[in-house]
Amino acid sequence: MEPTFLKSIKSAIKHWYIPLLVGLFFIIVSIVAFTSPGSSLLTLSFLFALSFLFGGISETVFSIVNRHQLENWGWSLAFGILTFIVGISLMSHPALSISVMAFYIGFIILFRSVSAIGFAMDVKRYGDKNWGVLLVLGILGTIFSFILIWNPVFAGMSMVVLIALSFMFAGLFSIALAFQLKRLHKSSKKISAELRKRYDDLVKDIDREWYS
Repeated sequence: MEPTFLKSIKSAIKHWYIPLLVGLFFIIVSIVAFTSPGSSLLTLSFLFALSFLFGGISETVFSIVNRHQLENWGWSLAFGILTFIVGISLMSHPALSISVMAFYIGFIILFRSVSAIGFAMDVKRYGDKNWGVLLVLGILGTIFSFILIWNPVFAGMSMVVLIALSFMFAGLFSIALAFQLKRLHKSSKKISAELRKRYDDLVKDIDREWYS
């Protein structure tokens, strides 16, 4: 069975920098939340909503323009739409309690982190040495998203700090993902038409052996 992103070897990824921009935006949001934990709930709600709106739109655009390059681009599209909807919900209900807000954010960060773990496994299949970093970021994001969903008291940390940590790990992963896609973008341009055909033939042979 092909790794999730194996199609990206055959054709160059378009707009690889979109996850980079999303990651940087998430990092900025986490820094603001860290440095101003006492900000009003309305201010934080608006900031988190804005980050999800931006992330949802960016993910949707990225999945559509790369629908021929990414194996499971539909999942990426669905996730982008879901993220956008959560952003709209947070924007429409700015007076949500911090616990409800944490549930919304934890839910989205959980899906993003699980996706990060899956991508790390795909990168490992490529033989890339950086897969461990992606895996660790995905696991850490998953842990903090679970904490946000169930809202327990964790080491005395406030919900705002937990949300900030979740955004930070999600942002770091998006940045790492962007540079991984950049490498795929560069390497795919170097592949000749003959090698692409050999690759296609090899995949067909593997499929015949696998399902025979």
